[in-house]
Amino acid sequence: MNALIAEARKKYHKELLSSGVMTIDSKGIPSNADSSSKLSINIAHGIADQLMAEVHEKAVGQTSGAKFEQMNMNFLMNTFPYLQNLRPGKWHISKLGNRNSVKTSSFAQYEHLEYLSLLTKSDARLAASMGNDYMVAPDVVIYRETETDDMINEKTDIIDDSVCNLADIRKSNGGLPILHASISAKWTMRSDRAQNSRTEALGLIRNRKGHLPHIVVVTGEPMPARLASLALGTGDIDCIYHFALYELIKAVHDTHAEDSIELLNILIQGKRLKDISDLPLDLAV
Repeated sequence: MNALIAEARKKYHKELLSSGVMTIDSKGIPSNADSSSKLSINIAHGIADQLMAEVHEKAVGQTSGAKFEQMNMNFLMNTFPYLQNLRPGKWHISKLGNRNSVKTSSFAQYEHLEYLSLLTKSDARLAASMGNDYMVAPDVVIYRETETDDMINEKTDIIDDSVCNLADIRKSNGGLPILHASISAKWTMRSDRAQNSRTEALGLIRNRKGHLPHIVVVTGEPMPARLASLALGTGDIDCIYHFALYELIKAVHDTHAEDSIELLNILIQGKRLKDISDLPLDLAV
């Protein structure tokens, strides 16, 4: 039997195929390919052939994106909770959205955003001057519950009422859960989608009070050049994780497109692009 993450990766790909996110249409174009780019189609086809995608019409864009978010959340739920030996804690993995009661302001680092939102709703001039750049809505989040004094003092007396009265992780201080990771899911990465991920990341960085959460992007984009548009450089996003990096490497090499092969190598060797299987362990740091 394969290791847990190896099995979870297989299940992840199987869900992407069975849900209609990863497909090949009647014209032979994979669902994550740019139909106007022969190179994109060839690379995406190489990935799809390795994953054995079925031939049928792809899901409508927004539906496909929502399903991809769900599949990424499922993958993390099948892996991250098993890393308690590396990262102990009471963890929750959730997909954010307009109907979800959990918002960015539900976490200790960003609770002040709710107050700002209420202020701008009641003051048009303030709203005009501030805009709404502070409102950040990640696709999937991992957050940690606060801990009781008994748990913190389980092995030895570490805290008492004379100290640590402002620490976020201490439940008795009355704080909110702590945002541990923000995962942006982009099935494809056209220029506008790439910049949207960067905007989300910058919002999390600029508007936090306290510890910065992990900020990552998961994508199915086949084109190394488009991956590089977001992955190259440092400071806003921790790393990009490809839904099938091992298959992508083979597919790019099979095209014999030297520029794409070289760029992909730069992204991987520079630790700017990793496989989805690397994500749970990286989030345990």
